[in-house]
Amino acid sequence: MNKLQKRLFFSIFLLILSGCGTEDGVDSSVVKSAEDQNLDTIVWPNENWDVVSNPEKAGFSQQELAELTEFLKTQNTQSMHVSINGWQVYTYGDVTKVGYLASVRKSLLAMMYGKYVKDGTINLSSTLEELGIDDVDGLLPIEKQATVKNLITATSGIYHKAANGGDNTADAPERGSQQPGSYYLYNNWDFNASGTVFEKLTGKSIFQELNDQLAVPLGFREFDLSEHEKSGNPERSQHLAYHMHISARDMARVGHLMLTKGLWNDQQLIDSAWVDEMVFPHTQNQQMNPQSVRDTGLEYGYMWWVFDDDTTPEGFKGAYAGRGHFGQYLAVLPELGMVISHKTDRISYKSPEEYAKVRVTWDQFMGIVNRLVAAKIN
Repeated sequence: MNKLQKRLFFSIFLLILSGCGTEDGVDSSVVKSAEDQNLDTIVWPNENWDVVSNPEKAGFSQQELAELTEFLKTQNTQSMHVSINGWQVYTYGDVTKVGYLASVRKSLLAMMYGKYVKDGTINLSSTLEELGIDDVDGLLPIEKQATVKNLITATSGIYHKAANGGDNTADAPERGSQQPGSYYLYNNWDFNASGTVFEKLTGKSIFQELNDQLAVPLGFREFDLSEHEKSGNPERSQHLAYHMHISARDMARVGHLMLTKGLWNDQQLIDSAWVDEMVFPHTQNQQMNPQSVRDTGLEYGYMWWVFDDDTTPEGFKGAYAGRGHFGQYLAVLPELGMVISHKTDRISYKSPEEYAKVRVTWDQFMGIVNRLVAAKIN
């Protein structure tokens, strides 16, 4: 075996060990030799991601990544994609498999808001009364004073039934008891109505904008616009859920766009000031409700969950995440240049016990993230 063959063999061996660009993921990303890589320089994926041939060059422990792979086999993780400054350093499972984003959809909608807030099409100070937004059986007068900003920060004080479940409305105060902007509660009515406001003011569908603002310019590989439609019970609320369906590696592109503050190659797709505004903690941890949400240590921006800089450990300063049902997560750790896209399968269940067997909880996901961070900074 000559010198070149030995180098090629060693690179392939490392890729197999770390899970980067494996055939299980059917990921045809480009592997570059170590001397071609400057991992401190931000890059953007084109048709494929540039793969780090030796994760140790990116500061990762090869042994700890191998241990992470074994740990993921004990979880309900379907796939995971990890990048540093746009370089793919680790994958697990089939990162090309398309699945629904659950509540991560809300974080993507917040991104799409930016263009229209900047040009004045959407005024965050507009009230629902001014916009003519109502619902089944009517909103209360006090509820109609909620603003668009109240909706995207989950502080509207509107506890009308949502078209879909999966929120904290079981812990909601009595309707009409909270002034808009004064009380945080994770409430799907707010998020779904945010979608209605977006479409009413822009005259465009959320899914078409998802295609035009994100899928096309970011080069999604598995996206199919025709597979998207709204869902929910219109007898409960006329504001329906806008569920999105994206693969782990395409969701990672969204995270990378956030990491680069809206810049994609030489195009500013989202205003950098809007990115900062989205992940600013508009609701601090001590103001989060109910207590179980406060106990996560998280804060809340514009439909993004924000890590509390005062309490988070090394590597998490400025971090934020989208979080969704079953264990759909998109975490961005700017301090490390790291983006983690995590997907689970959507499997029907009939009881909390069955749900526990098919999901990845936030605590479990943070266990995964902590292993990644430890492999990077130790």
